[in-house]
Amino acid sequence: MGVHFFTGFPGFISSQLIREIFRKNQAQEVVVIVLAGELVKANIEKDSIIAEFPNCLIRIVEGDITLPNLGLENQTVQEVVPQIEVLWHLAAIYDLAVPRDIAWKVNVHGTTMVNDFVRSLPNLRRYMYFSTAYVAGTREGVLKENELVRPPAFKNYYEETKYEAEHRVEDLKSEIPLTIIRPGIVSGHSETGETIKFDGPYFFLNMVDKLKWLPFIPYIGQSTSTINVVPVDYIINASTYLVDEKCAEGKTLHLTDPNPHPVQAVYRTMVKLLTSQSPKGQFPLILAKVSLRVPLIRKKLGVEQETLDYLTWNAHFDTTEAVAILTKGGITCPDFIDTMPIMIDFYLAHKEEKNYQIQIK
Repeated sequence: MGVHFFTGFPGFISSQLIREIFRKNQAQEVVVIVLAGELVKANIEKDSIIAEFPNCLIRIVEGDITLPNLGLENQTVQEVVPQIEVLWHLAAIYDLAVPRDIAWKVNVHGTTMVNDFVRSLPNLRRYMYFSTAYVAGTREGVLKENELVRPPAFKNYYEETKYEAEHRVEDLKSEIPLTIIRPGIVSGHSETGETIKFDGPYFFLNMVDKLKWLPFIPYIGQSTSTINVVPVDYIINASTYLVDEKCAEGKTLHLTDPNPHPVQAVYRTMVKLLTSQSPKGQFPLILAKVSLRVPLIRKKLGVEQETLDYLTWNAHFDTTEAVAILTKGGITCPDFIDTMPIMIDFYLAHKEEKNYQIQIK
């Protein structure tokens, strides 16, 4: 049984993937590359995983994906390279408010360096690359899995740099057995609510929670769009299934909700669960955007201004390929509105804890 190699540890998704790989006995040893500044956190997470799986091994190697050979020492490279059967590349800057140069360095240049490293692996069985469904930028309508079209524009530098990075991985399809995963917006675990940071849909929970002293909470604008949120356990179950599925090789797959809910329905459910009342009236979207340009208001409400761009974006992610493969494994996406009470219970239990909240700039 070969070694699985991970970037992006000790991030939430990579940590959960490692647990699932051990649980399914898909590997007994993983190697994780970790930045020097993350070593303490990585060791704590490693100990926590090994306590659950005492017969498995996690080897932490210090490195940096933006450097040639991922900044690994020569001896490490010689030892590890022949052992790697699966490489999972998850390291990225996910922040919607990220400056372009930082996003480019990690997301694009970092992926180029990982691609070069992947090319040097003699026993590679699969390269699992985590992109995002939002490489579509401002394109609207039906977005297909086998399309990678440059959109007229991007909503933020996160989207742009993930698009550029995915292109570089796409170019490897002719020479490397790889699968590109495009998740939707990832929320906590559908059965436990567990997550490690409150971003994405949690920004709206922050806002509603901060405004619940008002006599009523209005809708934000008039949206006819859907919002695509998938619980982390769907991403984990699907990815660990796809890694061993021959028919997923060479594919780009949307791990998005095939039946997404309208933004208004999601917002209404959030307000109802947090305040026991339905939203009333409407706060114009343009005013909300102007308000969130003010750093003090952003910080007070706990919302990044880029979040609002997704409220009126009319696009539908086609999941034909992903669903066809995952159906064989009996894997389906839990319904977001059904799982929301659990998500909100977890949020309410941890909202005062600083380590869960994103630093809003």
